[in-house]
Amino acid sequence: MTVESPADGVPGTAAGDRSAGGDLAARIGRWVTEGWRSLIVGIPYLWLLLFFLVPFLIILKISFALSLIARPPYTPLWEWGSDGSLMIELHFLNYRYLIEDALYIVGYLNSLKIAAISTVLCLIIGYPMAYGIARSSPATRNLLLLLVILPFWTSFLLRIYAWMGLLNKQGVINNVLVGLGILDQPITMMNTEFAVYVGIVYSYVPFMILPIYVNLEKMDMSLVEAAMDLGSRPFRVFRDVTLPLSLPGIVAGSLLVFIPATGEYVIPALLGSPSNPMIGRVLFDEFYTNRDWPVASAVAIVLLMLLVIPILFFQHYQMKQSEAGK
Repeated sequence: MTVESPADGVPGTAAGDRSAGGDLAARIGRWVTEGWRSLIVGIPYLWLLLFFLVPFLIILKISFALSLIARPPYTPLWEWGSDGSLMIELHFLNYRYLIEDALYIVGYLNSLKIAAISTVLCLIIGYPMAYGIARSSPATRNLLLLLVILPFWTSFLLRIYAWMGLLNKQGVINNVLVGLGILDQPITMMNTEFAVYVGIVYSYVPFMILPIYVNLEKMDMSLVEAAMDLGSRPFRVFRDVTLPLSLPGIVAGSLLVFIPATGEYVIPALLGSPSNPMIGRVLFDEFYTNRDWPVASAVAIVLLMLLVIPILFFQHYQMKQSEAGK
């Protein structure tokens, strides 16, 4: 039988001091671990706070001001009165401009139309490519994925300038079509809505391919085999099994294309026509040409609200899917 010494765990003795020191070291270790964990978790939140929330609040504040020929070019939202009271002035005139002026309405509608059609075109092109990559052999799959992400290694601006050279009247496409006798004379493709679609689809189709590929690659192929064993034709297997299971990837890819395409500025500015502006071009002109920061801020806030709507629908869809899976 082991007899415990009376001095064990008693401060002031050797054993007690060792026990107290071990407890202190354990507490310090937990504090350091929890501190590092909090720091790692807090850094993304700090990043979002500094670079997303704070700029959004600044733009929101400016949208309720009035334009002013000064620096900064807008009236203050609040100021202190002579008696020490805080005076707040909110002006909704900028938002009224967006409803009354056809330029902004046409810009929003045109942007939504081009973004929606571009998203559908990216889906039509991207889904078969994603399906082919997911069903290919591992070696071929890696090569095809490399080709999909290869454009990201080059400058976005340079790629759009390359399309300017291809779509010009004296560009490669017109020269080939005229040389083959398909056209009698070059046609105008630059500074048209067609060129904008080409630029957007080319630039954003990888964002459609990758989410769909990830979804298809993780799909349980035994479900497809079971449907084929039960006598389903390939089209019905795709319609009833593959397509529903790949729907989350389709929704994610559509959002990744539609949201940036709606506010796109570079592609319409270089390939499109000034007579058919998208809201990104209108926003740029208000900020840097007209120097009307309050109206530009109101344009940005409304655009943000329009883009939040599909994100909320997607989150609602994900919640329903997660609840159905429980």
